[in-house]
Amino acid sequence: MRPNKLWVSDITYIHLEDRPVYLSLITDAYSRMIVGYNLSNDLSTQGCLKALNMALKSLPKGIELIHHSDRGCQYCSYEYTERLMEYNIFISMTQHPDPRENAIAERVNGIIKQEFLETCYPTFIKAAEDVKTAIYIYNHERLHSSIDMKTPFQAHAMNGELKQHWKNYYALKKKEVTMT
Repeated sequence: MRPNKLWVSDITYIHLEDRPVYLSLITDAYSRMIVGYNLSNDLSTQGCLKALNMALKSLPKGIELIHHSDRGCQYCSYEYTERLMEYNIFISMTQHPDPRENAIAERVNGIIKQEFLETCYPTFIKAAEDVKTAIYIYNHERLHSSIDMKTPFQAHAMNGELKQHWKNYYALKKKEVTMT
């Protein structure tokens, strides 16, 4: 177990008073650190590509990495997949439109939106400022029960197993169903 083994990606929307804007996030699955992000006015590939380019700046040379996403057209685009292949990054995509197939990315979206961002912003500039602040706080100050009560920044500097301080209620429920 180590950072930069698996990155998960997803897009979520943020409301402005007159329209939605789109936040592309790339999260390291081991450390839960957001390694790349971009807020954009549309759902074109460019927003995701900018988040990917940000993430690639911090990727150590010679690392074997898997990039996981849903099957959104942005992640399937020629430009995006070419960039991943340029860095010898393995491409993984969900098989079904089930959020559990990209659960870490979905969870990070929820944390950023529910804990750090407003429900509606007056301007794109204000939303972008708050996104930048939110990601800094998320990465450097927020402790996570899924990574041994460390911040993502602290966990990203580590290797080895990180103790999880939470129960997997989905697995427990599934186990109960099979026992009956």
